[in-house]
Amino acid sequence: MAITDKEIIDLYFIRSERALKESEQKYGSYIKTVSYNILNNIGDSEEVLSDTLLKTWNSIPPKKPQNLKMFLAKIARNLSFDRYRAKNAEKRGKNEVNLVLDELSECLPANETTEDLIEAKELNVLINKFIYSLPERDAKIFIRRYFYCESVKVIAERYEISENNVSVILNRARLKLKEKLRKEGFLK
Repeated sequence: MAITDKEIIDLYFIRSERALKESEQKYGSYIKTVSYNILNNIGDSEEVLSDTLLKTWNSIPPKKPQNLKMFLAKIARNLSFDRYRAKNAEKRGKNEVNLVLDELSECLPANETTEDLIEAKELNVLINKFIYSLPERDAKIFIRRYFYCESVKVIAERYEISENNVSVILNRARLKLKEKLRKEGFLK
């Protein structure tokens, strides 16, 4: 029988190294996929997996995540963006991460970074409410694009719709988000 997330978290709390093994066994492929979508490099994704497990070890305790999978994904995503920025500080090609950040830039104030805003508790709550207000498929498409950095092509194939349809859904969602942020005072 597979170990539960609660049992894995309990292992972290008693400082058992088995927590790392169980986390990697249960979520290692998932973490590498999240990282690969950002970095597009298998070696870097494997390093992010190791870094994610180390950061998790150092975070639990005191943190006690409600959802271990999302906790690991957020750590992996942030580490991947850090690694991406470090590797691409001088070259600014148009890969998927740059496209995602460019698309979201119109919804974010210019004087703050995406990561700073996402970490802000009020904005995080607002964005989550916004996502949950979208129709279910649109919300999933939005998350796949802007959290997991999936390409429009991959999303279109997943939902069996055209790439143009995905682009329209994302554009409409960004416009709605921008308006919501404007109404709430995050944008002028």
